[in-house]
Amino acid sequence: MSEEKKESLHAGALEIEKAIQKYYPETDSLVLKKLEEWQNLKFGLLMHWAPSSQWGIVESWSLCSEDEDWCKRDIEDYTEYKNKYEGLKKTFNPQQFDPSKWANAAKNAGMKYVVFTTKHHDGFCMYDSKFTDYKITDEECPYSSSPKANITKGIFDEFRNNDFMIGAYFSKPDWHSDYFWWKKFATPDRNANYDVKKHPDRWQKFVEFTHNQVDELVTDYGKVDILWFDGCWVRKYSDEEIIEERKISSLNIHRVQNQDIKMEEITRNAREKQPGIIVVDRAVAGPHQNYLTPENQVPDRTLPYPWETCMPITPSWSYEPGLVYKSVRQLIHTLVDVVAKGGNFLLNVAPTAEGDFEPAAYDRLTKIGEWMNINDEAIYNSKPILPYKENNICFTQLDDRTTFAIYLVDEAESSLPEKIVFNHFIPDENARIELLGTDIVFTGNKLDNSYEIEFPEDIRNKIPNKNAWSLKFIR
Repeated sequence: MSEEKKESLHAGALEIEKAIQKYYPETDSLVLKKLEEWQNLKFGLLMHWAPSSQWGIVESWSLCSEDEDWCKRDIEDYTEYKNKYEGLKKTFNPQQFDPSKWANAAKNAGMKYVVFTTKHHDGFCMYDSKFTDYKITDEECPYSSSPKANITKGIFDEFRNNDFMIGAYFSKPDWHSDYFWWKKFATPDRNANYDVKKHPDRWQKFVEFTHNQVDELVTDYGKVDILWFDGCWVRKYSDEEIIEERKISSLNIHRVQNQDIKMEEITRNAREKQPGIIVVDRAVAGPHQNYLTPENQVPDRTLPYPWETCMPITPSWSYEPGLVYKSVRQLIHTLVDVVAKGGNFLLNVAPTAEGDFEPAAYDRLTKIGEWMNINDEAIYNSKPILPYKENNICFTQLDDRTTFAIYLVDEAESSLPEKIVFNHFIPDENARIELLGTDIVFTGNKLDNSYEIEFPEDIRNKIPNKNAWSLKFIR
């Protein structure tokens, strides 16, 4: 399977077309205020990290028995594999962990918020949860002796000190918990492996366990702005929805059932502790999905609600050695495309087992930052404006109606074109036009049904950035 195919099919991405169809507007004034603040930030950092980084594999999914490419194992005996996977806790020792280095790199790249995997589906907690010993701070984990052992606290504190909005990724399913994957039964797929209706007391224990762990995050880790829940199959279903879900599921999923985690209680408690906190119950249509998260893709249009494209910097969400990083050009073009359509871009970078990013990741972040230093006024606080995009030119606008046309430079281009023509975007006739990153000022020509800007030959080689450049239209 090609890497492009792998990306398009990866687990949660299969839910997205359904998820972006319906949005339930928030009514809490504090949440609405924070949502607006978040939408103005535009660019964030996501990090997937766990002991499985020692093997350089996709996080968690090899524990799942669905016969999909992202669930492959190199040991045929499943019990042996699971024991070895969970035993990685005993060798996880990321001595290079330095959250200040990551915060500085992200800040210099122009990122404004961070979302960190406090717990993925495998159940390993990257924080000091009191409700499990499967965690970074357990004495069996060699890194537990480090003063920085509470990884989540270190990341949240450091990024918060750098004025980042803080997001906690949390997996609703927990494949380590005996209340979710009961050792009494086999585990055919990603869902709870027992009949919840037959064993309501066990499911209630899992609900309480989940609520307790989320409560820790909103109580003990300072200001948290976003609760970013993953695992959309753990949700409340009606009998009719279960029947429909079984019909349309394209994966090897066998036990689709009502797995009500009581999100309304989680949300209420979180907002008692952290008023205004944004809750994102990903791909679950309802009032607890304050913004939508098309995964690994950019919609072909603007969406009429808050949204965020989350995407890994390589073909994998987790650290896997030898993978090709997306080019700086591709990443900048994606950021611009997303922002022009009214979304935020959450870029995932996965740390290594030693606790650092690979050099290629720092290189990409540095070069994105160089572009943002010139063009960030066309990104932050902007809103979409028709026609959003004409050919290779994207448009954004500020509240004062200052408008930007961001030209996405093709790899073969090394200079400004002789002219550009807008057929749908027609600026004000007397608009002052500046090229960001230079002191050059242009004027345009308004024609019958178009608008034309010519670039004199003597300035065409003064392209401010080889990946994208921005024209600023001032009324």
